[in-house]
Amino acid sequence: MPRFLRALDESITTLGGVGPAAKAGYAELGVETYSDLLLLAPRTWEDRSTITAVAAVHDGGMVNTIVEVLSHSWFGFKSAKKRTLKIIVRDVSGEGGGQLSLLCFGRNFLEKTIRVGRRYYLWAQVHMHRGEKQSSQFEAYPIGDDGSMPPQFGSILPIYPLRGSLTQRLIRANIKAVLDRIDHFIDELPPSITERHSLVTTDTAIRDYHAPASLAALEESRRTLAFGELFYLQLATRRRHGASEPISPTRAAPTKLELALIERLPFSLTGDQITALKEIRLDLAGVEPMNRLLQGDVGSGKTLVAWISALYALGSGAQVAFMAPTELLARQHAESAASLLADLGIRLAFLTGSVRNKERRLLLEAVREGEVDILIGTHALFSAEVVFKNLRYVIIDEQHRFGVEQRLALLAKATVPDLLLMTATPIPRTLSLTVFGNLNISTLKTMPAGRKPVVTHLVSEASRKRMYQAVGVEFSRGHQAYFVYPRIDDSGEDDVRDVTNMFEYLKEEYPLIPSALIHSRLDEEEKIAILRSYQQGELSYLVSTSVVEVGIDIPNATVMVIEHAERFGLSALHQLRGRVGRSDLQSYCFLVFSSQLTEEAKSRLTVLKNSNDGFYIAEQDLLIRGPGELSGVRQSGYLRLTFASLTEDLALIQLAREEADRILSSKDGLLGAEYEAIRSVLANAPPFDTEKSEA
Repeated sequence: MPRFLRALDESITTLGGVGPAAKAGYAELGVETYSDLLLLAPRTWEDRSTITAVAAVHDGGMVNTIVEVLSHSWFGFKSAKKRTLKIIVRDVSGEGGGQLSLLCFGRNFLEKTIRVGRRYYLWAQVHMHRGEKQSSQFEAYPIGDDGSMPPQFGSILPIYPLRGSLTQRLIRANIKAVLDRIDHFIDELPPSITERHSLVTTDTAIRDYHAPASLAALEESRRTLAFGELFYLQLATRRRHGASEPISPTRAAPTKLELALIERLPFSLTGDQITALKEIRLDLAGVEPMNRLLQGDVGSGKTLVAWISALYALGSGAQVAFMAPTELLARQHAESAASLLADLGIRLAFLTGSVRNKERRLLLEAVREGEVDILIGTHALFSAEVVFKNLRYVIIDEQHRFGVEQRLALLAKATVPDLLLMTATPIPRTLSLTVFGNLNISTLKTMPAGRKPVVTHLVSEASRKRMYQAVGVEFSRGHQAYFVYPRIDDSGEDDVRDVTNMFEYLKEEYPLIPSALIHSRLDEEEKIAILRSYQQGELSYLVSTSVVEVGIDIPNATVMVIEHAERFGLSALHQLRGRVGRSDLQSYCFLVFSSQLTEEAKSRLTVLKNSNDGFYIAEQDLLIRGPGELSGVRQSGYLRLTFASLTEDLALIQLAREEADRILSSKDGLLGAEYEAIRSVLANAPPFDTEKSEA
């Protein structure tokens, strides 16, 4: 009976060898059913399909050949229990010969199973040591008396992730057993799409993916499965946001208010800002509500674009809500708006949880009566007591910090709101194509004139003294600095610096230099007072946690010191570095790291040292740690790709996007006769649970 790939709900406990221990290991991998098992992607594949002789392999290479055992010997301690077996083999494959020493660390029992004079199929990683080819990581399988080869020889073997007691042999056997039990898998794509893009059937694809006869068959199967996965993700995304493009006019002239503000600016807008404003204006003037993401690197001028676009919305009598994730950032935006818009007669109000009693009651009444044009605040904006008279435009800053429910709660306060999401964490193109569907994106890449790239240094413990001296030079020039630490106080980790202790240390390092300590445990008023003193130049440096990551704009700050930089994510490091370099002054960032670095941490710090481009950094972040929280999609369970790669399948993403658009924009859409296969998959075994995604 034909089955859907994602509808095999039989428990893996019905498979041979899956007892309590194996079941627990599978559970750690998210595998409970036959479908889960077939959707377990190998980490890599080992190509054992062709002979690679010992003589042909260099240091670090893999041997895949037939050998004869020449001798056994021992090395190391004289004690029989502590010595190590050494097996000398020679290549007899006829592909060049060569001799290899197999070092059996912890495997002296191989003396009895790998016998002198016998022949074996050998898979081994080779290293050179004093002119001798050796291997301590190897597999050896006896060749039958009739010359028959073990099944590993001549194959391309998948290497799966392991947990607990699981072994490669057990997972391969279990997957083979499942594939043998299924007569045929139902095709997930209609023949027209399969033929158009030279794909294979779903049945062929999943069988070749787990047991490929050749590397070409493996790539063909992976490409088919990846395309199907991306295609259904595009369908889910487009059906969620609506397939049709917003109907917008071809032109929308700026209002007098917009022109008045632009003329007052002491600088010219960048080309990217002008383009973004045109795109937003066209959306605001359109029939369909706007759904746009404004993304740009730190310091690229997103907030200014938002305020100018708000003036266009106000021209039609609308109210505007501007929401930020923290009170500190919301207050910064309120001060920015006041300096830009107050003289234009715009009525502004600021609402957070700290606004209470009579003041709060009067403010809410003014919003309800339409006496407030722009309301700026935190999550307090979507509380039930906030009622707008005519909310038409919603702007959400640092949108990835808000949950789906929070965004929807604010949008529910308007009938047909235009929505502008802003982020200083650029979305890689692959992610925006895949996840955001018809969400239109405006991008600010051009930095304001006169800005210089921040010079970034990696600092070890040995270089700490020179770093402090370099910061002191900046103080002598009248410039300011930030010192950022990962925690507030000592929590038992003696090797991790904290703001409380380092604040005292830095006061000794820089005597008579005015400073302040700021972290999340201080109340908002105290934090705001400290930042105001810093902004006015009364303080030379702040000792802080990552609360200064966003929203702090001090042009005179030229130094950012980040201690234990390996403990911060790449996006957070880039955001923190973005607090300096906000003027024509040369700025510096010092990333101080500990001696114990993981490979991922090394990669993050190297990327940041070598680039100031937030878009490149976002792509590298995607490569290093996967999509993660880059777009906030993990919280909605939306991105669960098994076969496709967001970093390597851009062309495939584009093809899947075009196919989904073509179908949904056609006369009959998914109801067309040729799309019966798609309807069956969506009804019986959808790759993406759109109901959960909505939540």
